[in-house]
Amino acid sequence: MVDLLRASREPAGRGPSEDGFNLIELLIVIIIMGILAAVVVLALGAVTGQSAVAACDSDARSVEIAVQAYYTESGSWPSATSQLTGGSYAALRSWPNNPSYYVVSLGTGGVVNVTPASGTPGAGLGAQNYETYVGSGGANICSFV
Repeated sequence: MVDLLRASREPAGRGPSEDGFNLIELLIVIIIMGILAAVVVLALGAVTGQSAVAACDSDARSVEIAVQAYYTESGSWPSATSQLTGGSYAALRSWPNNPSYYVVSLGTGGVVNVTPASGTPGAGLGAQNYETYVGSGGANICSFV
């Protein structure tokens, strides 16, 4: 009787086909994970481009505000970037640049220029006056349109 009770408590033996996943099941799971990873990578690529556009816009506006503040403070337009980043009047901690996507430069008369980097869309535009370009109703130069 004890042997009969002991036998009923033990689980039934599992055959070799029930020990784990077979090769087909593993391959299907790996393929599905690969497809999901590809979707995520493609979605993140678009976000990276949008963040570069937002950074360019923010940097150009920061320089534009610093130039206007310098003019208000001193009565003349800055002629060099060092006038905005150093000395007694430091409106910017450092000069904003992202050579992979754009270069912000200072023109004469308080003009802020943005030049798309080579290899990016709009690279053939050369330096564009940020304020005039945006004010004329054109698309934001930082979007490299």
